[in-house]
Amino acid sequence: MNKISSGINSLDSLIDSFYIGDNVVWEVEAGTNYDLFIENFVRQSFDDNHGLIYISFNRSPQSILTNIKDFIKKEHFVLLDCFTSGKGKNDIKFLKFYEKQINYNIIKAENPSDIESFNILLNSIEEGLASGIRYIFDSLTGMQDLWGNEENTYKFFTYICPRLFDMGTVAYWILEKDAHSQKFKANLRHITQVVIDLYKRRDKLYIKTLKLEGRQDREAFKPHQYEIDRENIRITLPKKEGVTDIGITIREFRMKLGVSQKELADKVDLTASFISQLENNQISPSLNSFLQICDALKVSPSQLLEKRKQTAIPWLINEKTVLSKEPIILNDVRLYSIKNNDNISAKMVIFPNKTAIKRHFSDNISSEYIHIIQGSLFVTMEGRKEMVSQCDSLFFKDKFPSEWRNEGDETVKLISISCD
Repeated sequence: MNKISSGINSLDSLIDSFYIGDNVVWEVEAGTNYDLFIENFVRQSFDDNHGLIYISFNRSPQSILTNIKDFIKKEHFVLLDCFTSGKGKNDIKFLKFYEKQINYNIIKAENPSDIESFNILLNSIEEGLASGIRYIFDSLTGMQDLWGNEENTYKFFTYICPRLFDMGTVAYWILEKDAHSQKFKANLRHITQVVIDLYKRRDKLYIKTLKLEGRQDREAFKPHQYEIDRENIRITLPKKEGVTDIGITIREFRMKLGVSQKELADKVDLTASFISQLENNQISPSLNSFLQICDALKVSPSQLLEKRKQTAIPWLINEKTVLSKEPIILNDVRLYSIKNNDNISAKMVIFPNKTAIKRHFSDNISSEYIHIIQGSLFVTMEGRKEMVSQCDSLFFKDKFPSEWRNEGDETVKLISISCD
């Protein structure tokens, strides 16, 4: 079974990735930042060199491009604008977008409320693109508002959902759950392959799978809290006894076979990034992925599940462990978490040569201690620009820098320790 990454490693681990042919309905509530799940999938599609059609009923082309233009591969991208002449009612402020020079393949549907003409237009777009193209339908709710009722929207879904399945692609469908009847949602769940629920309770965000065709692991059907850190989404996954401690063992067997992480990933339809995180015990494989890895490594599950003697030193965190984690990236500046609990946050911040950020790299803190461990860079604080170098230390309280800039040819590393 070929798999496709969602662009979010923790989600891939939870649901065993998406399968070729999946139509994915996202039932969302306000405030759940569902647009970031879309953006990560769009980015992953371009990373995989797959084309993508983004069908917008709910947002203007300008607002969509603002969030994804930095990683769009123009030759693989089509934006079908059903918003401007639909929900946007051909308002002059939206039509002005088309008066500018547009460097992207954007097609404005002149009459998106006509379902037949919309289907013809969508089919004509598909004919000019390579196979395996992926889809984003940004709002089933917007379709319903434009097409008059749930029945018309449901008929379109029943027509195109099996068609996309036969095309061997993956499609995202966004549904605002409070805008639709229980009957409508139940009918969609019956037809589609994957349904994911995003909701908010007491200022905490949760994700839960309502349908996951072809997967055996039941963990995905339980609620899991997720956090948003800028463009990054992290889902809190439970530690699976005997599985999350086997990363080192997997690496040892892989290296004995002389197989690279990418080669192993290709054999089991996962990404090299997933294998890297697995071997560093950052994530756990689904049961299906675990069995596939065993088969690829030519070992029995019992060999990999044998409990290893724990030799880790609880008070030691080495640099290799820190750098094996997935960083937060700000304008090419990388932030690696060292510790983030007990009201203390410690991170390693790496500035490649010729990089800068026009803000401070920490948020929502009252005080912070910073120590430069490699290189030199400029820091601007209350309009004053100063160079700081290896072994220099800085302390900030209440007020923080407005810019960090590495103007040199050397990578700069620093350690930041802050308190909430």
